[in-house]
Amino acid sequence: MKNYLYTIQFLQKFLLGISILIMLILPLLIVFLPNGLSESITFRLYDLSHLTIFLVMIIRPLADILTKTKLIRPLVILRKSVGVLSASVIISFIFAKIIIDPTNYFASFFTANYWSLNNYLILAHLADISAILLLITSNNFSKRILGVWWKRIQKLSYLYFYASSFYVFYTLDNNIVLFSIIIVTVLTTIAYIINRKKY
Repeated sequence: MKNYLYTIQFLQKFLLGISILIMLILPLLIVFLPNGLSESITFRLYDLSHLTIFLVMIIRPLADILTKTKLIRPLVILRKSVGVLSASVIISFIFAKIIIDPTNYFASFFTANYWSLNNYLILAHLADISAILLLITSNNFSKRILGVWWKRIQKLSYLYFYASSFYVFYTLDNNIVLFSIIIVTVLTTIAYIINRKKY
């Protein structure tokens, strides 16, 4: 069990390191080598982001449901680094847009088209904004400063997951994403019911 905890702590640091590398390198690749990043690689990066946020969303409910399984509870520690990895991909694309044309990027926030329901753009932008807030506050300093608000802000992970998932499902007809939405919803509901019975 001790080795298992060390492995989880190592994974936590490793994933946080990978996330920082992604945020340092990916925006520069997008800006300076736009043809170097093929559409399939871009889709794979978005798939990685979705897979990791899916893992974040199922770890806690699984730990609450499978309380007798000692291997699941320590995985809750990884939620932070896995969530940061997910957000780092999204933030990297946002950084690239800011580097390319900061004025138009920020001005677009104040247009009706940015918040449009056409092509489900509003879902993508809600996911982007929640990813930024989650990434900024995913550290011990924010936890201390924000106090009870920290936990409330971290609940934006639900908005991030559902907004991005429904956006991908509606725009790409991706049934795997629909399957992940169902799994997260069912597990979260079961964990909520179990936790309510405890108190």
